[in-house]
Amino acid sequence: MGEDHIEKKINLVALSGSIRKQSSTQKALYSLKNFIPENVDYGIYNVIENLPHFNPELDGDQPPEEVQVYRELLSRADGVIICTPEYIKGVPGVLKNALEWLVSSAELYTKPVAVITASGNGENAHQALQLHLSMLNANVFKGGLLLISGADSKLNADGGFVKSEVNASLKLLISKLIEEINKKEAYK
Repeated sequence: MGEDHIEKKINLVALSGSIRKQSSTQKALYSLKNFIPENVDYGIYNVIENLPHFNPELDGDQPPEEVQVYRELLSRADGVIICTPEYIKGVPGVLKNALEWLVSSAELYTKPVAVITASGNGENAHQALQLHLSMLNANVFKGGLLLISGADSKLNADGGFVKSEVNASLKLLISKLIEEINKKEAYK
């Protein structure tokens, strides 16, 4: 029996496009913990506001320390979940800034990425985020998109989703993401 029989733990990293700690975006990412299987590590990078404004002149051999930490976290991830609200019909500036820091370093290149938009309406941000991710060559796979319109009205006081169809959609999204990661691992 060789090392082939040791099951590797899957590492998922979630990015929140909101810096408001009680936002529906943050709550959606915390509620995902209920659907994460035991063989999966799940962490949320929710200090996106610590990244400096993107500046190509700073992105050389020694980018700012917080950028290095952020990139390393994504580099080690087998899959990424990005959850965003919608601000002025698009992706919040802090999330776009975080994605701009990945242009030259390619942490999301062909990596399975699930997209959740939890907002009042959210359709514009949902489309914008998909466009940004296509420019980064991220693998936004079939079944990896979820738009939760009217998100605040679907949350309870504890931050869980009260609508069973939302919870079913989150659970399905996670299983599709893990399926996509396993498919990618099989081709390595």
